Amino acid sequence: MIVEVTRGDLVESVHHVAACAATPRGDVILRTGDVESPVFLRSTAKPFIAAAAIEAGVRDAFDLDMRDIAVMSASHVGQPFHIDAVRSILEKIGLDESALQCGAQEGRGPSPLYNNCSGKHAGILALCRVLGSDVATYMDASNPAQRHILGFCARLSDDDPATWPLGVDGCGIPVYATSLRKAAMAFARFASLTQLEPRDAMALLVVRDAMVSHPEYVSGTVEFDTRVMAAGGGAIACKSGAEGVHGLALIPQGIGLASKVLDGSSRGRGPMTMAALRALGSPAADATDLAGFAGPIVYNRAGRAVGAIRAVADFAVEQAST
Repeated sequence: MIVEVTRGDLVESVHHVAACAATPRGDVILRTGDVESPVFLRSTAKPFIAAAAIEAGVRDAFDLDMRDIAVMSASHVGQPFHIDAVRSILEKIGLDESALQCGAQEGRGPSPLYNNCSGKHAGILALCRVLGSDVATYMDASNPAQRHILGFCARLSDDDPATWPLGVDGCGIPVYATSLRKAAMAFARFASLTQLEPRDAMALLVVRDAMVSHPEYVSGTVEFDTRVMAAGGGAIACKSGAEGVHGLALIPQGIGLASKVLDGSSRGRGPMTMAALRALGSPAADATDLAGFAGPIVYNRAGRAVGAIRAVADFAVEQAST
């Protein structure tokens, strides 16, 4: 698939996109581009990281509420309620913002609380508390909390964490790479809660319910993921990641979708996702509130519309085996 950026009648730029939709067993039902090469999931994996902490018992240990859990899954924009939720987690686990090692984020606020990953980091610190591991080294791949997270995520995508390509995410924690097909399968399991160990399924259900019941905590009141989940009315859970990555769970259908804009541009994500939702028959594809994401307008500095961004879909549709 490509996403075209037009100016006047001319296609000025093109973004290439790879995407895959799959069942919980990993059967591909829709694809475009290379869906087998490893891709760093970046923040798209945050719901799974949060679920790893829930599976270990942090919800009961610290009486976390659904807003706390939603912000653990978030790439938030630092709205006051986001900051309050991160503070809530830290207070419940007996720490303060000085324990966060994600760093202050330029243009967001004066402390690590405003980093868009601070909820995830607070959740990992809670996991350290439950496991009895060192909170000072919570970002190290050798910390038991990180090993627990990688093991949980590997089970979702039928991977071996010992062979995964690992990198360091923008916020400093280990980040893993898997194929878009396996990522789509993981999101299908997130949607269906099948092909999973019972404890993993229950943890994913808690996180999924938190995300769809409080979507504004997952990104921000006007942000893409929040708007898609709100339009889905409980039928969609989704999460964006850096470098043009996106994951989406179609809950009633039990289908997962994973995609990457290959040049890392975020502006191709909305049109691509909306085109895929249409191809998969999701009612959200026709939601009026999402029309601006399906075909964003390009404006000049004076506010005049001068072009558009649009997906040119070329999905290969396959019949999943029964």
